[in-house]
Amino acid sequence: MNSNKTKTSEEQIAYANVLNVAMWTGLSILVVTFIVYLSGVLPTFIPIEDMPKYWGMASKDFIHHFQAPTGWGWLAMVGKGDYLTFVGIALLAGLTVLCYLVILPILMRKKDIPYVVIAIFEVAVLVLAASGILKSGGH
Repeated sequence: MNSNKTKTSEEQIAYANVLNVAMWTGLSILVVTFIVYLSGVLPTFIPIEDMPKYWGMASKDFIHHFQAPTGWGWLAMVGKGDYLTFVGIALLAGLTVLCYLVILPILMRKKDIPYVVIAIFEVAVLVLAASGILKSGGH
């Protein structure tokens, strides 16, 4: 009963498979790093018991008050329990780029030029946005 119009393409399957594995990996990392954070095994940048004091603070005020890192500066703080949780978040945030990079060779092999161009631009825009070069948003 499947026609070619409803058949799942190779790149859709590849995208979904990578997304499924990486999403579960990122979620697992989030759970494990959050347990590490709550356990107090690692030192924290802001003690857990003090966090409620700062929940109402604007992010720019928080960053200024604590001289907290911005952009990719969190990587230098990954030894702190509260920043360790960023690893899973960063992985999940980068999934779209990873998925596009996985399907790009398939699209190129099929000579699907419009989708190749879209995938390349999508990756370029996301990487540029995440790089902090534009100095906008949270960077």
